[in-house]
Amino acid sequence: MSTIVRFAPSPTGDIHIGNARTALINALFALKTGGQFILRFDDTDTARSTPQFAKNIARDLAWLGIAPHRVEYQSRRTGRYAAARDKLIATGRLYACYETADELTRKRSRARALGRPPIYDRAGLNLSATERETLEKQGRKPHWRFALAGRSIEFVDLVRGPQTVNTATQSDPVLIREDGSYLYTLPSVVDDIEMGVTHVIRGEDHVTNTGAQIELIEALGASAPQFAHHNLLVDESGKALSKRAGSLSLNTLNISGYEPLAVAAVATLTGSSVPPEPVHSLGELSNLFELSRLSRAPARFSLSDLDALNAKMVRQYSYEQVKDRLAAMGIANGAQIWAAMHENISRLNDIAQWAALVNGPVSPVIGDEDREFITIARNALPPEPWDEDTWANWTSKLKTLTGRKGRGLFMPLRLALTGRADGPELKTLLPLVGRKGSLDRLS
Repeated sequence: MSTIVRFAPSPTGDIHIGNARTALINALFALKTGGQFILRFDDTDTARSTPQFAKNIARDLAWLGIAPHRVEYQSRRTGRYAAARDKLIATGRLYACYETADELTRKRSRARALGRPPIYDRAGLNLSATERETLEKQGRKPHWRFALAGRSIEFVDLVRGPQTVNTATQSDPVLIREDGSYLYTLPSVVDDIEMGVTHVIRGEDHVTNTGAQIELIEALGASAPQFAHHNLLVDESGKALSKRAGSLSLNTLNISGYEPLAVAAVATLTGSSVPPEPVHSLGELSNLFELSRLSRAPARFSLSDLDALNAKMVRQYSYEQVKDRLAAMGIANGAQIWAAMHENISRLNDIAQWAALVNGPVSPVIGDEDREFITIARNALPPEPWDEDTWANWTSKLKTLTGRKGRGLFMPLRLALTGRADGPELKTLLPLVGRKGSLDRLS
């Protein structure tokens, strides 16, 4: 049987590197097993979900290289959830409750004060038809809870190993809000059953939900899929990531010039026994990734790790791999620019600032103490044609003429020719600038 996995984001904001981890792990698992990847938008919260956020999520996944085999919207499948609701009501597993949010808060506080766990007391389950009618005449609308069997649920987690969740220690979960809209659990379970999902791969913050979901799956007459709960990415301070972490949104990382495969490698391999390394495709990354290699500890995402891997990947590119992107950036003499400068960049769009050292404009920096030296250097410029030996020949002559050496010789020339104290090796840059350009800058 082919494996089927799903990524089910709520389109209530842009996805960040932490969300991308779950999406990528599912996509890599599908690639590795020859299975299918479903993108399923959990958009039943109509007050917060927007079509634009759904488009943004699809765009960001495409940037990573994830191509779903199927795209679904839960808001278009409400009839299926209504049928499941009716079945659960008919079998006595779904019951109406009429407490307000304040009343539920007071119940939990009272239970804690008495030293009891703050579990729902099932008052709604024990209401008579007359009591329900009275409450509804008062204008109360019910929310609906799933009656847990209260037993030990055992399953083998593909990351965490054998797991036991005792649903007797949990409150009956709310499946339907007072306004009739569905919370996450019922649509998710119904869709997993109907779409034939074989593996539910998600963050470890869902482990405790698994027992109730297995009970719900079985109450609907189906068998549970396999579960895998991966460790979560946290920021460098150890705090959980959120949709408000704008600097770590996929769109921001894209605009900032990071390579999607560098982002994918860091997002998935961080927190595993395999360190992030350069890859050329998601297929190659899937061969490096194994659920069993994930740590149980939170995976600390470091932007410096992403910077380092991105730089390593970009510097390994051949000109053929980047020529179209350089052309789109308006960089002339792309092959020469790339050969001279690719070792100095961390992100591909960095090449534009270095290309300006060739094509200008450049503001030479010449200190008063170096003016005489720069005049001598200008007059000693060798005739063209120039090649990579020109720099060595020219500076050797200047050493003889002026007695300067080391930094005292090289840095004034770099500042005069480029206006910067850092940058590409001048032996490769000088032939690109040319004799006329060099004369102008040394003036």
